[in-house]
Amino acid sequence: MDIEEDIRSLQLDSAAEDNNGVVNPEDAKLEEVEKSDKMDEDPKQEVQEQPVQAETKVKDKEVSSVADKEEEEELNRKRHLNVVFIGHVDAGKSTTGGQILFLSGQVDDRTIQKYEKEAKDKSRESWYMAYIMDTNEEERVKGKTVEVGRAHFETETTRFTILDAPGHKSYVPNMISGASQADIGVLVISARKGEFETGYERGGQTREHVQLAKTLGVAKLLVVVNKMDEPTVNWSKERYDEIEGKMTPFLKSSGYNVKKDVLFLPISGLMGLNMKTRLDKNICSWWNGPCLFEALDAIEVPLRDPKGPFRMPIIDKFKDMGTVVMGKVESGSVREGDSLLVMPNKVQVKVQAVFIDEDRVKRAGPGENLRIRLSGVEEEDILSGFVLSSVANPVPAVTEFVAQLQILELLDNAIFTAGYKAVLHIHSVVEECEIVELLQQIDPKTKKPVKKKILFVKNGAVVVCRIQVTNMICIEKFSDFPQLGRFTLRTEGKTVAVGKVTSV
Repeated sequence: MDIEEDIRSLQLDSAAEDNNGVVNPEDAKLEEVEKSDKMDEDPKQEVQEQPVQAETKVKDKEVSSVADKEEEEELNRKRHLNVVFIGHVDAGKSTTGGQILFLSGQVDDRTIQKYEKEAKDKSRESWYMAYIMDTNEEERVKGKTVEVGRAHFETETTRFTILDAPGHKSYVPNMISGASQADIGVLVISARKGEFETGYERGGQTREHVQLAKTLGVAKLLVVVNKMDEPTVNWSKERYDEIEGKMTPFLKSSGYNVKKDVLFLPISGLMGLNMKTRLDKNICSWWNGPCLFEALDAIEVPLRDPKGPFRMPIIDKFKDMGTVVMGKVESGSVREGDSLLVMPNKVQVKVQAVFIDEDRVKRAGPGENLRIRLSGVEEEDILSGFVLSSVANPVPAVTEFVAQLQILELLDNAIFTAGYKAVLHIHSVVEECEIVELLQQIDPKTKKPVKKKILFVKNGAVVVCRIQVTNMICIEKFSDFPQLGRFTLRTEGKTVAVGKVTSV
């Protein structure tokens, strides 16, 4: 039997189960055909069969109309975007995130009062909003985010998932996993005297985060100048303009088109000003632009293809009445009952259930964060970095690939040559890798390859090279799937290079 027929029969079985024993129109047709065969054999049966058939037809119509309505509702859901909060440690990312959840009604007053008391007990009054996002004890004691916090809120037109990334440099790998799932970034900058400067200068996290966000595919950036209510700032236009003036050239150099893809706006995360509603002119007379919610709503994001081959990099897995995997759909759609492949170990699995946030759904399209319950695979056989992909068009699994790299900053004047080792971060994969061969250098001005053979390159160079990893990894060419084809190389906790896969 052909694989496709196999899958079809599985889908029909599961469809019949889904409708609680009520038959699908397609199945009914198949049965009618079978019945007409039987009638030839036994004319007496014909009389009994007919009324039943009429009934199933009526039922079918009802069921299919209900199913259509459900499908339509799911298709007409608000669009879904992942927003990652990035920026230097203590710029106020978690506080801003917490305030958004409070303003959009995701957290009630009682919880906030509880957090206020908790923060007071730790003599950290201004941290209470951050507690909404920083849920574990270590984060609360230090006041630093470690994991990537997740939360959901909605505006008029959009459902958002907030990814609150850590700002501290020891946790950059966690920030990478957060940003690789994001569609848009909110870069939080502290306007307080001295705080913006430390975040922005060399070695500050503001710089590294912006560069990472760009390579990880965060196409649109909202630069939120936070702590504008601070006594040293007091909504001063000069300070705001100074920050915008310093950040603009830097954002340009990181590859953002500042006119099209970046928007600056002043807020106060702690007081919740200019977030859900526009600023009061008494507080800040010079700001005429939108508030944060309006700005988030207005962002245009490129559409993904719901009919493309299915791809979902797995970021986490656990046991819950079966094996459950988590991730964000980068391409294609998934339904209950689908057969999929877990790559790179080529295990065929069946989709038992699909969840968006807490809700069970029949199908889900690209851009959604999902939890999928699978049968046919054990939880311990899945690692984060594996990719759930379609059977007909699976994701390539390789140990070697060719990529174009932009070298940012090597450690202590190291040179970049064949034999260079680093840690590769690509979608949810973290693997050790080695540069096997430098193929050609690219002239940054003309974008054309330089003719002469190269043996090594220095900071700032753009180079095409062959990269090898120890274990099989799932990647795609950048031109086919940007989300699965861009990566960063890091050594000793610093981002050394960013790149894109050119051939696998």
